[in-house]
Amino acid sequence: MTSNTGFSRIKVADAIGVGTLGMRTRKTRTLLTALGIAIGIAAMISVLGITSSSDAQLKSELAALGPNLLEITPGDSFTGAEVSFPADASKVVERIGTVESSSAVFVVNASVRRNEFIPKQQTGGITALAVDLEMLSMIDGVVAEGQFLDSTSANLPNVVLGSVAAERLGIVSTLRSPQVFLGDTYFTVIGILAAAPLAPNIERAALMGVEIATELFDLQLEPSLIYARVNEELLDDQRRFDETRAVIAASVLPNAPSEVSVSRPSDLLTARTSTQNAFTGLLLGLGAVALLVGGVGIANVMVISVIERRTEIGVRRALGALRGHIRLQFVFESALLAALGGVAGIILGGLITVAYASSRDWVISVPTASLGAGVGLAVAIGTIAGLYPAARAARLDPAEAVRPRV
Repeated sequence: MTSNTGFSRIKVADAIGVGTLGMRTRKTRTLLTALGIAIGIAAMISVLGITSSSDAQLKSELAALGPNLLEITPGDSFTGAEVSFPADASKVVERIGTVESSSAVFVVNASVRRNEFIPKQQTGGITALAVDLEMLSMIDGVVAEGQFLDSTSANLPNVVLGSVAAERLGIVSTLRSPQVFLGDTYFTVIGILAAAPLAPNIERAALMGVEIATELFDLQLEPSLIYARVNEELLDDQRRFDETRAVIAASVLPNAPSEVSVSRPSDLLTARTSTQNAFTGLLLGLGAVALLVGGVGIANVMVISVIERRTEIGVRRALGALRGHIRLQFVFESALLAALGGVAGIILGGLITVAYASSRDWVISVPTASLGAGVGLAVAIGTIAGLYPAARAARLDPAEAVRPRV
């Protein structure tokens, strides 16, 4: 019998019964061994899930804000002198055939404080800006509280706060008409904007009308920033898009177009995705290492299990079990152990993804293909890890296996 290496059929129920014997009798060891695989799978699932959620959020932001938004700002002068735009620069840009609309933003020389008792230096990084009434629609901004400036309120000492500015000033609502101190005048807060990912300067600003800024702060009508929306059809033609950028620069400063910077805010989000992809590869590599360590742990535990269960193996061989049956038993047990860790890992990885995406207010996206692949990868590693212990168990001589050890 010992020389018989043939293989006879074994029922699935019997394979499950003998394959789970070691797991059922050594529950603590089973859980600790499966934990290694679970950590590796959880790391990979969470990395893929967080990356997928980030990409979904990016696509959502681009769809909401549009990749056809351009920012036109003064660039660097060859002589080092400060570059300034003419007062009608926004209207000049809007007259370009491929530009749908434009809006100017002006920097106001005034500190923004909660009240007059706070030192002028403690502004919290909040700037005062004068804006055209079309600015909000230009950046697809949303008013979270109150209202935006209109033709009437823009002529009065009223401001609309960006989301970050409102938070730093401690203003969460426009009820009871809260006020902030700009320069030496109290302004009434009539609105608070929602977050604007593509306009961080607006998020950190107190916005007022151009007329009131000119009256109270002697505003110089030199735009510091111009927003422009170009025809969306240009997005499919990079050559025409680049030509429009060049025409905008030449229109704003005909004598020095190189001193005009024309950028697309959505490019920053795309660059952020490229950076995240590099980190994703690194984190997936670390997850793979953890998974490999888990597989080595399973192989080690299965070798110990073979040594501890020599008598069981000898008895089964003596009762007619073939070497193939013994190999199947231990390979099956190793695969089941890894599958247990894989299932736990995808659950844990999914929970981590949901928790992280929810904390960042992202769109939750867990690739379903990665869940099945995670379990499949775990089973494959468990099967490979169990081959050597299974072969070692199958080679045991029945008579030697059941002989009492001194």
